[in-house]
Amino acid sequence: MTARTHQVPLVLASVFLAFLGQMTLTPIIAPLSREVGLAEWQVGVTISVAALMVVTTSQSWGRRSQSWGRKPVLVAAMGLATAAMLLFALVAYLGVRGVLAGTWLFVLFVLLRGVAFGTAIAAVPPTAQAYIADVTPDGAQRVRGMAGIGAVQGVAITAGAVVGGVLSGFGLMVPLVAVPVLLAGGLLLVAWRLRRETRAELVADPPRISPRDGRVWPYLVAGFGMFTALGFVQLVTGFVVQDRFGLDAGATGLVTGAALLASGVGLIAAQVLVVPRSGWRPGTLLRVGGAVGTVGFAALVPDLGIAALVAAMLLVGLGLGIGMPGYTAGPTLLVTREEQGGLAGLIGANNGLTFVVAPTAGTSLYSLWAPLPLVISAAVMAAVTAFVLLHPAFARRPAPVLREPVPDQV
Repeated sequence: MTARTHQVPLVLASVFLAFLGQMTLTPIIAPLSREVGLAEWQVGVTISVAALMVVTTSQSWGRRSQSWGRKPVLVAAMGLATAAMLLFALVAYLGVRGVLAGTWLFVLFVLLRGVAFGTAIAAVPPTAQAYIADVTPDGAQRVRGMAGIGAVQGVAITAGAVVGGVLSGFGLMVPLVAVPVLLAGGLLLVAWRLRRETRAELVADPPRISPRDGRVWPYLVAGFGMFTALGFVQLVTGFVVQDRFGLDAGATGLVTGAALLASGVGLIAAQVLVVPRSGWRPGTLLRVGGAVGTVGFAALVPDLGIAALVAAMLLVGLGLGIGMPGYTAGPTLLVTREEQGGLAGLIGANNGLTFVVAPTAGTSLYSLWAPLPLVISAAVMAAVTAFVLLHPAFARRPAPVLREPVPDQV
């Protein structure tokens, strides 16, 4: 194993810990907002601001990961994330105690969980995706590598649902304190173990990739649709659980955690079992994943009980888990090595763009009629499935891009 491929587990570990910290907070964000007196739309705005920071900084982070190196980018990102969530836990504690309330509390939520944490988390997936693209020479390996990123994200979703849900049983502040601890662990791991690239491995001036580039825009459209459908559902799940089943804050955290756990299990099963063994090309992954995801999102709409909701989330995770490696790997097979950082940043920005609008729209529409964001998510996923079935870009086999080899450091 070369030194460059030997670093892949460390890069994946940084993705895992960053998303574990993020997902540990997810099961308790809805009951926390009600404990501190924030409205549903204010939580939606906070998440949307974080997504806006992902959109505006992902391309820059992706390109910097090639020009500065992966280690400096990940150390900076994990350090900022740790500091932001430590302060967020303090602010939330003051909100629960009644020391902070109203506008000031909302502003601090937006600045810490939105601006600071959003900027930090924006660096992690593009850095990992660009690195995987750099060390996987052919299509099958590329798809498996991108599935590996998705798999650790799925494990993080699963573990975060468990950690956040279980810890919420001891009080909402317990998972809030756990988040910066997890992020600090990721910071120490990257700073201590990740090797910094040599000058020969860096790209001095990585080019930008236009979202209108004919090689990539069909994949961006498909990915945008998938993440928009997820964005409409993800944040309102806690509200759906609490209102549909009449639960208190602690029970809401547990059931929401179970639903997110199911989606994580589906994601992991797809990216550990289905994707590597199927040998499907990116277009096929998108078509199959879109169809399965559509069924899952549609099954969330009717009130069929807790077990049915958890099963629907399992299908959502399975569908997205099959489709996402096709979305992330497909365009990387069509661009040069020098363009991989810019492409990874563009994919990260595209993912973040969906969460600029979807959480705020989802929570606002939920206030009008509870099933409405669920109906919209199912319709969007169905449209994505139709698009990938009909557009010719997904029927073609991507041709490998010739590139100059980068010397491995033993």
